[in-house]
Amino acid sequence: MGRAFEYRKAAKMKRWGNMSKVFPKLAKKITMAAKAGVPDPEMNAPLRTAIANAKAQNLPKDNIDAAIKRATAKDAANLAEVNYEGKSASGVLIFIECATDNTARTVANIKDVFKKAKGQVVPTGSLEFMFDRKSVFEIKKPQMDLEELELEMIDYGFESYEEDVDTLYVYGDYTDFGNLAEGFEKLEIEVIKADLQRIPNNPTEIDDEQMEDLEKLIDKLEDDEDVQTVYTNLA
Repeated sequence: MGRAFEYRKAAKMKRWGNMSKVFPKLAKKITMAAKAGVPDPEMNAPLRTAIANAKAQNLPKDNIDAAIKRATAKDAANLAEVNYEGKSASGVLIFIECATDNTARTVANIKDVFKKAKGQVVPTGSLEFMFDRKSVFEIKKPQMDLEELELEMIDYGFESYEEDVDTLYVYGDYTDFGNLAEGFEKLEIEVIKADLQRIPNNPTEIDDEQMEDLEKLIDKLEDDEDVQTVYTNLA
């Protein structure tokens, strides 16, 4: 496994360690998925995925049910998905996915975080090409040979995988998310978590001092309730 994988894994575990940050974001994803379709997960694939991911990260059932109900409430907030892009003081590229009911508030907060960290917000779309958007499935390592798994799943959009102790991280194009989910279901392979992620196509390296400053910047961004996910091109 490469350093990029290890960094992503460490960053993910750090975020999961703070449920006060993670739970509201998981609930917001559920609400948005329910509002975009129907509030029945059996008839709404994005909602099923949002619920499955929330359960995998230990979001209580009451929170899940409440998030779905919020989507159908008369006074439900109109949440918009918006992206912002920036650079840290050390030149690391940062892509930020948000869900907000007030874009003016969100962009003001993000600009303030970058300014205090001596970074900068760049025009939307400037960094889009620097990241590959991928479907990422964390699955329980199957009994079958991994080469056999590749052959079985290639028609569903399987591109590559990274191996951990007892799990696999399977990657495919973001347009094949539904196909991959169907393939794992047919093979009766347990999916632990699944999501759309942005993987840097030109990773960069920084020193320890710059890393410390970058982590502070990311922590500040993730503290914002409107920020859903923060990606970097760090190797």
